[in-house]
Amino acid sequence: MALKFIDLFAGIGGTRLAFEKNGLECVFSSEWDQHSQKTYAANFGQTPHGDITKISAHEIPDFDVLVAGFPCQPFSSIGKREGFEHATQGTLFFDVLRIIKEKRPSAFLLENVKGLKNHDGGHTWEVIQESLRENGYQVFSDVLDASDFGVPQRRERIYIVGFDGSKIQNPVFNFPQPMKKKVGIGKFVETGIDDRSISRHLQSAYIFKKDDGRPEVISPDSSQQVKTLVASYHKIQRLTGTFVADGPTGLRLLTENECKAIMGFPKSFKVPVSRTQMYRQFGNSVAVPVVSKIVQSILSVLEAKL
Repeated sequence: MALKFIDLFAGIGGTRLAFEKNGLECVFSSEWDQHSQKTYAANFGQTPHGDITKISAHEIPDFDVLVAGFPCQPFSSIGKREGFEHATQGTLFFDVLRIIKEKRPSAFLLENVKGLKNHDGGHTWEVIQESLRENGYQVFSDVLDASDFGVPQRRERIYIVGFDGSKIQNPVFNFPQPMKKKVGIGKFVETGIDDRSISRHLQSAYIFKKDDGRPEVISPDSSQQVKTLVASYHKIQRLTGTFVADGPTGLRLLTENECKAIMGFPKSFKVPVSRTQMYRQFGNSVAVPVVSKIVQSILSVLEAKL
């Protein structure tokens, strides 16, 4: 029987793609954003449940692995008698924790921005680790860059993996090792795109107002991995954006297929939302190949111990 997982803060389902690719079955998903729900439903045939704070753990089917890319929020300062779990009250991580506590999955995978470790002077990271350990889980963490796993994008994220100590004693878990060869963006760049152009006026007045090598401009000849795709990409920010030398004005925004390649999504993935929502959704998602490799490392522990 396939191991089962639940997909919390599911976004458009990038994590689900990675888990299903490795043979696991999704039995529950939750995502509050309606636009992301629409994309998720178009690809998986299911609309995720809404606000996780309103969902009882009793409503969730039994599962083996919990997956969540939870928002980064500050925690309260804890007193000597309160314990780390108490400090998470009122945050969305608290809802991840209460489901872990009540359902006791064999393992979990949590994902967040690299800055989580330094958030609120390190207090947030301390509370997350200790509250998970308080509940009997052995915790492993690492920062992985998507560009090390066949994705043409530099994207660092922290991944947190845990195993229930009552089911799996002394797990030997290792995060996946980087691939020796990196993949450049060039072969994914499309040409002859007539829309998405950035006006010549905006280029001269803002995009190229300084001769400082900004922003990043790519073409089919580019061999590098692009900058991190951010949710606000549609706002055309010269410092963080990657643009394409193409189209009627000589410069344009990324296409849907280019975004898919940058995030490691298959071309067949459906995007039934506006262009602005598309950029936001991919910018908020996970690099699928990275998660897929982590899943394989988790499975190597579960299959050996369960």
